[in-house]
Amino acid sequence: MPGATVRELMTSPRISSEQMAVETTSFDTFDLLTMAEAAELLHCSKAHVCKAVCGRVPGCPPIPAISLGRRKLIRRETLRLWIERNERPLTGATIRTLPVRDAGKRA
Repeated sequence: MPGATVRELMTSPRISSEQMAVETTSFDTFDLLTMAEAAELLHCSKAHVCKAVCGRVPGCPPIPAISLGRRKLIRRETLRLWIERNERPLTGATIRTLPVRDAGKRA
C-alpha cells in the first residue's frame, strides 16, 4: 500500500500477527547447512560429505540434500536424523585381532 503509515500496515487485515509469528517461527527452525558446515559438524572433509551426499561411500546411505544448481544444502534437522538412523550400537561388537606372526611355527 503506497502512502500507508506503519500503524495502518500493522493493523491491515491481510496478515495477522499470529500468521506472521507462525511464518517467522517456521523459518527460524529451517536451518540449511553448506557442505563445509556439515563437514565441520561431522568432523570430516568437505569432499567426504559430498561423496556421502552422492551415495559413493560404501556402507553408508546417502545424506539427503537440497540441490540448487551445482550447490547442495543439507537441513540441520535432516542431518541429525540421518546420524541417529546410522548409529550402530557398540553392544555385541567384536574387535578383530590380527593374527600373531609365526604363531604356528615350532621353536
